[in-house]
Amino acid sequence: MAARTLVIGDIHGGLRALEQVLARAAVTPDDLVIFLGDYVDGWSQSPEVLDFLLDWRSSHRGIFLRGNHDMLLLEWFRTGIEKPQWLRHGGVPTLKSYQSVAQSDRDRHAAFIDNDLQDFYQDDRQRLFVHAGFTHIRGFQNEYFKPMLYWDRSLWETALALDPGLSTQDVRYPSRLKLYPEIFIGHTPTVHIGSTRPLQAACVWNLDTGAGFTGPLSLMDVDSKQVWQSDPVYTLYPGEDPRVV
Repeated sequence: MAARTLVIGDIHGGLRALEQVLARAAVTPDDLVIFLGDYVDGWSQSPEVLDFLLDWRSSHRGIFLRGNHDMLLLEWFRTGIEKPQWLRHGGVPTLKSYQSVAQSDRDRHAAFIDNDLQDFYQDDRQRLFVHAGFTHIRGFQNEYFKPMLYWDRSLWETALALDPGLSTQDVRYPSRLKLYPEIFIGHTPTVHIGSTRPLQAACVWNLDTGAGFTGPLSLMDVDSKQVWQSDPVYTLYPGEDPRVV
């Protein structure tokens, strides 16, 4: 089987879902897997997910993007401050899970988030991979405020609101959506608009299918658009509620 380029949505501490979807897609060391970020916060295995990714690099090809939840965890590593915003959005299970993690492993995870994650990835076909989006009309390279690359929702909202019949030559067509042939994002769960499948709007593909809520974890071949999914992640973690403070 020829090597594939695969992209995977937000994992949110769901190691069981990650292992399941990689197995279902029969991912090989020759495949390139682009991870869109948000590896942590939600289910109870955030440290194990980071360990898995660190081990993955020694035997597989991977691009690891930075998500907003990864940065929230890094801030806690650095400051020890338990910010209410973080706790309200999946930080409590992460906080509990790190109680039994040695300081040396915490340091290793912090270094991975800080040094090894990328804010974006652009392949040789000019396809863009970014956790959330960008706001600058000339593209992500010109973004004034780098954290928007892992916090922005306006790119996806703009793509969703766009009239599908509007020509790219029309002056009303959003400039951001003409810059790249395809953009692959996570960050904004599709379950919030009633879908547990990856969704396309204009040139934007959203791979966050709600693994941190009631949806599955999704993996897609960026060329063929074939999709593999885990079971709904909550079924793999019975008795857990990732949003309880």
